[in-house]
Amino acid sequence: MKKILVIGAGRSTSSLIQYLLFNAETENWFITIADQSKDLAVEAANNNSLAKAIAFDVNNEEERNRLIDEHDLIVSMLPAHMHISVAQDCIKYKKHMVTASYVSKEMKALSQQAKDAGIIIMNEIGVDPGIDHLSAMRVIDQIRNEGGELEAFETFTGGLVAPESDNNPWNYKFTWNPRNVVLAGQGVCKFIQNHRYKYIPYHKLFRRTEIIEIDGYGKFEGYANRDSLQYREIYNLEDIPTMYRGTLRRPGFCKAWHYFVKLGVTDDSYIMEDSENMTNRQFINSFLPYNPDDSVELKFKHYFNIRQDDIEMYEKFEWLGIFEDTKIGLKEATPAQILQHILEQKWKLDPKDKDMIAMWHRFRFKQNGEDKEIHSSMVVKGDDQKYTAMAKTVGLPVAIATKMILNGTISTPGVHVPITKEIYNPILDELENYGINFTEKDVNPTFY
Repeated sequence: MKKILVIGAGRSTSSLIQYLLFNAETENWFITIADQSKDLAVEAANNNSLAKAIAFDVNNEEERNRLIDEHDLIVSMLPAHMHISVAQDCIKYKKHMVTASYVSKEMKALSQQAKDAGIIIMNEIGVDPGIDHLSAMRVIDQIRNEGGELEAFETFTGGLVAPESDNNPWNYKFTWNPRNVVLAGQGVCKFIQNHRYKYIPYHKLFRRTEIIEIDGYGKFEGYANRDSLQYREIYNLEDIPTMYRGTLRRPGFCKAWHYFVKLGVTDDSYIMEDSENMTNRQFINSFLPYNPDDSVELKFKHYFNIRQDDIEMYEKFEWLGIFEDTKIGLKEATPAQILQHILEQKWKLDPKDKDMIAMWHRFRFKQNGEDKEIHSSMVVKGDDQKYTAMAKTVGLPVAIATKMILNGTISTPGVHVPITKEIYNPILDELENYGINFTEKDVNPTFY
């Protein structure tokens, strides 16, 4: 019997654990679910006879070592910065490891040690990163195999609210870590376009967007992710003229979010005085010019030159309640933390709401002297608040990769990301059984 240790039983693990439990008898697995909260672990184990739930603190080195030594494969669903200690123990005890997180420099540096230990450490096997790699590499390899030369690759992913649950003027609700949403894009975004390196500073990021249309779901807008250039090496596209990765939102979101960036309320670098006693209205007023004769609303409109007839834009902010005298109640908070607190009151999913993951790729290439272009898209909706689209698209690829490693389908030791045919084809094929599939179509080439 193969023993699997799943560390973490949070929201993104529901579909992962469901898959492992469903296949446990057939595959001859036993699953240990470990979380700081034993209640969460017990709920996830669901009284399955081939699973047990335990309370676990990953910082307890002795307990961590013992648990890893007792299992054949470790699935780490911890925050990214906690993976390294787990990976080092996996190397020490020669145990495989799977995680959905990005490969950090520290993780990449462990590759030779993993090879020497004869173990696989599979990273970036969630949704983004993960399904984006799988789906992109399948089309890229297809283009190469048919003699095509890729000239542009663009890819966008968004965690959004499903259309039937979209009932606010921002067309957005939190479907994953709110803090990551508030801090998104900080720093400088870099990519390459027509052989020219391009950079977008944070204060301009949300005004440099492009419109994308996905059949059956309408229009989205995309803004750039931080570093698109690193993917040239990952996808073996070092000489590609255009490489761009971004995030999807519904049209109008980015322009409104740009106002928050311009105002300075997404800053997480300092603490605001007396934040505990501040109201939403006072918080916003703190960043507006001093004028005792004008209301906060009027100063806000003047600061951003919001015209009287631009009701749609102003409604977004008014609906959030940022002008209300609601006490914030956060002690020693940064502007970003306060903004997150305000947004969480309005952007939370209602009990019957469903989330949605949308992904879109654009491949432009030359084949037999002819310019060609393929668009590939995926849209997945959640079933409910437990089996969300985010949980499905993060957890199922992790679970399938776990199965492939344990049955020897993936066998090359080292630190990996899922970019080879032996990995992407079987995972994508199985994901189709769960409604996670891509629609590809040929279109007239677009040039920028």
